[in-house]
Amino acid sequence: MYTRSTATWWEEVTPWVPSIALLPVCIYILVTRGKYLLIDHFNLLVHEGGHGIFMFFGQFLYIAGGTLMQIILPMLIVWYFFRNGYRFGVQLFLVWLGQNFINISVYAADAQERALPLLGGTAVIHDWHYMLGKLGLLQYDAIVGYVFVGMAGLTFIAALFMPLIMRN
Repeated sequence: MYTRSTATWWEEVTPWVPSIALLPVCIYILVTRGKYLLIDHFNLLVHEGGHGIFMFFGQFLYIAGGTLMQIILPMLIVWYFFRNGYRFGVQLFLVWLGQNFINISVYAADAQERALPLLGGTAVIHDWHYMLGKLGLLQYDAIVGYVFVGMAGLTFIAALFMPLIMRN
């Protein structure tokens, strides 16, 4: 027997309001790839803190630690909100994760040229020049950068379609 849903149109639309609000943010981050945003000040702290946390695990992980922390910290927060059923928190921090992927893409794509200004100036190691050089992939820095752009895009899509995944 067919029963009609008692949900109003507003109750059907409400879960999508954060997605609608976050869509222009995601588009802006993708379109302006490499433009320094206010959140990047915090991302830089997270990145540099990652070096400190991973310094005990050898030279390669010490250098990779900044990038790893830019991925791990937002993912931990996403997991926390997902586990507790807070959809908007998941969406918001997936967008932050995607923004970090964009940030990482710019840094990785700069591995050969090393034109980005780094804390400490020219005396410090360019993380991605070192890592890709050690892996024999330095000539593929642009491709690695685009892989991170793709990961950002997929992360943004996951954030925007979270109402289909998490139904409250």
